Amino acid sequence: MNLKTLAGNLIVVKWGAWSLVCLYISLVSGVLVALHYDPAAAYYSTAAMDLLVPFGQYFRSLHFYSSQFFFLLAIIHLLAVYRSTDSYTTAQWSRLIAALPVILLLLFTGYILRADSTGVSAGAIAEAILLDIPILGPAINSAFFSITDHGMQRVYVTHIITFDLLWLALTWEHLRRYRIRLTDYLPAIGLVLLFSVFVAAPIDPEKLGVSYISGPWFFLGLQELLRYFPPLVAGWIFPATFIFALFMARKQHRFFKSILIFLAIWLLLYLVMSVLALLH
Repeated sequence: MNLKTLAGNLIVVKWGAWSLVCLYISLVSGVLVALHYDPAAAYYSTAAMDLLVPFGQYFRSLHFYSSQFFFLLAIIHLLAVYRSTDSYTTAQWSRLIAALPVILLLLFTGYILRADSTGVSAGAIAEAILLDIPILGPAINSAFFSITDHGMQRVYVTHIITFDLLWLALTWEHLRRYRIRLTDYLPAIGLVLLFSVFVAAPIDPEKLGVSYISGPWFFLGLQELLRYFPPLVAGWIFPATFIFALFMARKQHRFFKSILIFLAIWLLLYLVMSVLALLH
């Protein structure tokens, strides 16, 4: 099978529909998880969900993994249909690209809300990055995080309301074009449900004497860059260059090939940084 045939087969698969199925599972399981989550006792309520609530660990795992699959399948969907996006206006393309970091922020705040060692570390890093941004940084932190002053209260609202509505606003024009019947995707639903039975969602209790804690898998590269560069550069400017390049990655752009090369180099560098972070 040559690359052209493989690419054609990838396009035929309805990655976007699979991604939406995972989103629906994430939303339903997220409601069940939220019923037992207490922002005032974040880690305790998360651990109690696993240990005391009937099927609590399963539904937390289901919410966690369906959310991860939603993001990964959305990325594959973008790659598979990229050739057909030429008809999109600049505004349509920009909204869809802007939706990608919003998904990451939803995943990221989900990690923070666990309030385990990974969540606490991720929250502290997020606040440090935002507070290092001149002028707007402290205001953004106060609006969406403010973990030091308000614990998980604002992160919780941000996770279950703010970012969800923002993502919906950015993607609504795209989503309303499609209708999916869940009965057509029962195998995909079954796989996600079954996966969550056998693989429990992570929770990392604090370990005495451990000074380095790895963050979420998609955050590892930034975490490593923060070892060498100030938060403004590593946590804001560096990822912003990738998002900006995605905005400009239209075939009609005069520097289209150069932009693709930049994106490839950026991803390779981020992969290297992520591997280095795992080796610590």
